[in-house]
Amino acid sequence: MSWEVEMRSESETKELASGLAQKLSGGEVICLFGELGSGKTTFVQGLAEGLGISVTVVSPTFTLVREYFGRLNLFHVDAYRLNGLSAEEIHRQIGLLDYMERNGVVVIEWADLIADALPKERLDIIFEHTENGRLIRFVPRSEFYEGLVDALFRKGDE
Repeated sequence: MSWEVEMRSESETKELASGLAQKLSGGEVICLFGELGSGKTTFVQGLAEGLGISVTVVSPTFTLVREYFGRLNLFHVDAYRLNGLSAEEIHRQIGLLDYMERNGVVVIEWADLIADALPKERLDIIFEHTENGRLIRFVPRSEFYEGLVDALFRKGDE
């Protein structure tokens, strides 16, 4: 099961992500997939705003992981430079498992490049360019994440 929504602006994307942040309680892993410029970092910025993080969120490309502190801690991982490493090397190099155990929210950009290191239970979010903006598809990988995404989209129907 998946949910799709088309966003026409950065502010809509941030608002959607902020809404998701309101549903998070800690321990979640969110994996972002999509081409360069498709909205992944913009989404993380909205997520951070929704978590009460007041500093500017930037792509962690050269540091691999950036930590932000708010209602829940946000661990923003950029897997672009980890491409080709084994799951064991990834966990050793950045301590991915350690971040997952710290009860914050782990968000991984370019998650497709480290597919073998990803947890089985997670929320995948796929970003695609469209003629009018971007299509964002939520693909929950467990019942927990199905409930989370369902609550996010049900909120707009109330």
